[in-house]
Amino acid sequence: MSRVPEIDPEALTAEQRRVYDAIVAGPRGRVRGPLAIWLQRPDLADRAQALGRYCRYDSSLPPRLSELAILVTARVWGAEFEWYAHAPLAAEGGLSAAAIEAIRTGAEPVFAGEDEQVVYDVARAMNAERRLSQPLYDRAVAVLGLGGLVDLIGVLGYYSLVSMTLNAFEVDLPAGTPPQLG
Repeated sequence: MSRVPEIDPEALTAEQRRVYDAIVAGPRGRVRGPLAIWLQRPDLADRAQALGRYCRYDSSLPPRLSELAILVTARVWGAEFEWYAHAPLAAEGGLSAAAIEAIRTGAEPVFAGEDEQVVYDVARAMNAERRLSQPLYDRAVAVLGLGGLVDLIGVLGYYSLVSMTLNAFEVDLPAGTPPQLG
């Protein structure tokens, strides 16, 4: 059972309403998932949604790569809602269905390009070992550039926060949607 508080826009404080309106007016168009939870602390919601907007819409990584990083993070955390929200976006962004399915099932994906492989390897290393080996760091900088690696680490960190929030507050999938990560 979800622990997400119901949002009644008419019952929000002035600060909550300011943040709520900013989120709705932005590219997301609505307040749901972790944003609905963070809205309980409007300063957190405001800062987190700004970081999330950057990570999702404004980073140097193309959607194919940022969505790949998000899927790896969702899988690591077992964050069903995150997977539900981002697997279609990964496909739309150009990540292959076979790679998406391999990540979902915990198999080793085969990628079309070195950039996808590097993003996957960095995401796995940061989640499993909490650091990058020098060879992986060097490879990531060579393939993504230093700025791209910085953006990738930002995406991984932000979506770890998202996953933690989704799991702590047991955010439900829409009615009738079966779990994907088991």
